[in-house]
Amino acid sequence: MTQDPVILGYLGRALSFEFSAVQQYLSLARMLSLRGMPQVGDKFRLEAQEEMEHAERIIGRMLAVGVAPSASSLRPARLDGSLSELIQHTFNLETEIVNFYAQAVQYCQRAQDHENRIFFEALLKEEQQHATGLDQWWQEISGDQLPVKK
Repeated sequence: MTQDPVILGYLGRALSFEFSAVQQYLSLARMLSLRGMPQVGDKFRLEAQEEMEHAERIIGRMLAVGVAPSASSLRPARLDGSLSELIQHTFNLETEIVNFYAQAVQYCQRAQDHENRIFFEALLKEEQQHATGLDQWWQEISGDQLPVKK
């Protein structure tokens, strides 16, 4: 099966993003639990599980199109700062992932690749929900909205 190399690139980068998010969330979950904030740690642990489900779906998609799954590089976890700064780091990562999936959807539309467009649209919608959920969670804690990184 001949595959569009750009789509394969999007899938590989998507896997890298999702594993980076898993690493970020699990690191925060453990660190915050150690700092005496187990409920906050549990919230990040749940987020990590959702990101791992995305990674599994991407791996399944890569196998379905006949390529070996490969995440090219993981971003280091951002563990510096106050709780608000830690949540801001994760929100920034989620925003970057949302923008990436939006680009993948646009490419698939231009390439008239309906199947991969639907795949990336589903991930986009879920990541938008993650970002919104982080912002709502932060508003509950602080009473303020997270600024969107430009």
